[in-house]
Amino acid sequence: MNLRERVAEEPEINLTSLIDVVLLLLVFFMVSTSFTRESEIKIELPQSSDTQPVEATVEPAEIVVTAEGAYFLNGQELLNNRPDTLRRALIRLYGEQRDLPVTIRADARATHQSVVTAMDVAGRLGFVHINIATVNDGP
Repeated sequence: MNLRERVAEEPEINLTSLIDVVLLLLVFFMVSTSFTRESEIKIELPQSSDTQPVEATVEPAEIVVTAEGAYFLNGQELLNNRPDTLRRALIRLYGEQRDLPVTIRADARATHQSVVTAMDVAGRLGFVHINIATVNDGP
């Protein structure tokens, strides 16, 4: 009698159904999660009671933001309120001179997004002295 030794099959774990469940859970959580938009910044602006005016030896760049979101650069209205227009106007006026202070004067009814856009454009160009003008609320 010729008896052969039986080779036992190694048990395998079928991962197909586990992967299906994990992917379904992933899709479910992605769909049900609410994402916040970073472009919407909701802040409450502080009032200043004791401020010291900034003395500048060089004429600073002044960006005015109106209630409608229009930009004025040193008293001249820009064509539109797009960030690229403001960037090109700052480059045209100041070239490579980035050590000048930039003062942003925003109307109280201006959207926060338009003010943040002006700050972002000036910051990306390399202006590091960015000031926001406020009204002194003190006596």
